[in-house]
Amino acid sequence: MGSDHFVRITRLRALIDHENTGAGERATAERMLDRLLRKTADHAASGAAPDRVYGSRHHRAGRHASTASIVESVREDIAFARTFVAAGAPGEVTVHSPLAAAPAELTVAVTTPFADQIVVTITDIPPAWGWEPDEFDRITATEDLRRFADELAEIIDSYNHDGADVGPRFFRTIRAQETTLIR
Repeated sequence: MGSDHFVRITRLRALIDHENTGAGERATAERMLDRLLRKTADHAASGAAPDRVYGSRHHRAGRHASTASIVESVREDIAFARTFVAAGAPGEVTVHSPLAAAPAELTVAVTTPFADQIVVTITDIPPAWGWEPDEFDRITATEDLRRFADELAEIIDSYNHDGADVGPRFFRTIRAQETTLIR
């Protein structure tokens, strides 16, 4: 890991831990830190073996957490992300969240039909926002709906683990109405 990543990680952790950091700013800093740690694959800092990959929120649910308790954490993260609005001052970089930018009438249901599977179903999708015809006149998901699904997958994957000596903690599926977007 380069020294510039170390400095960014240190600054983000200091911002997260500072008592005067607002809730919105703390949440943004936590997401940035999660993404940075995931991108740099800094497993040594988390104590992980080099042949295992742990999601950035794996520790929050607990090592032996049930899939049902992980689903509750995922629901809370999605609810927060849908209501989070980063109000920036002029000249500041604004944070774009596909979850917060999505239409309010969207419904997101997170279920666990089996002990090792998490299924997210997106319903009440406005047709103009979520669906468009492709070059063969088939109805497909828009880029906005795909980004929304990708963000949901990122939240879920942050609670998972995988590796050479251990399989994934659970499998996930993201559906938009009757269409599977991500497996």
